[in-house]
Amino acid sequence: MITVNAMGDNCPIPVIKTKKAMQALTGPETIEVLVDNEIAVQNVTKMASASGGQVSSEKIADGEFKITVQMEGAVVSGEEAGCMPDARGNTVVVVSSDRMGEGNDELGKVLMKGFIFAVTQLDTLPKTMLFYNGGATLTAEGSDSLEDLKSLEAQGVEVMTCGTCLDYYGLKEKLQVGTVTNMYSIVETMANAGRIIKP
Repeated sequence: MITVNAMGDNCPIPVIKTKKAMQALTGPETIEVLVDNEIAVQNVTKMASASGGQVSSEKIADGEFKITVQMEGAVVSGEEAGCMPDARGNTVVVVSSDRMGEGNDELGKVLMKGFIFAVTQLDTLPKTMLFYNGGATLTAEGSDSLEDLKSLEAQGVEVMTCGTCLDYYGLKEKLQVGTVTNMYSIVETMANAGRIIKP
């Protein structure tokens, strides 16, 4: 029995932790995943079922759920061969705000932090990440995402932030990761991208 403790973890961390445990298997095994909300139960169940696991779940107490995944062996990482276009290697992630979606601003910031962390877990990392307008604050001092962005940069992802935007927010001297870029380079990078992801 392998136990994955994802209590207190926001999406997509419970799914990522479970997937890593599944990929590390050397033979038939049962994985027990502990989470604190029903959305995590649904997300982990969907991923594990799609990966060939036999999944069941139960509510242990208020705010405590257990998902049991029975696996015959390890899950092969990534998509099946031929399913993804060649352009995947030239993916550009464009971030124009420090929050994701519209509605509650605090929720939006939590979602954006989760989005950037999820990018670090992709089987094939993007080629470039562009930050402009409010997104420029994510690459500067005080950002909660600096550790994830530095990890991406260390793995070869080009992190570029709009210089005009850093100037506007008074952050030119506080850039902590990547390089300063200009609007021409931003347009050129987006024009040459195989695929653009914009949260």
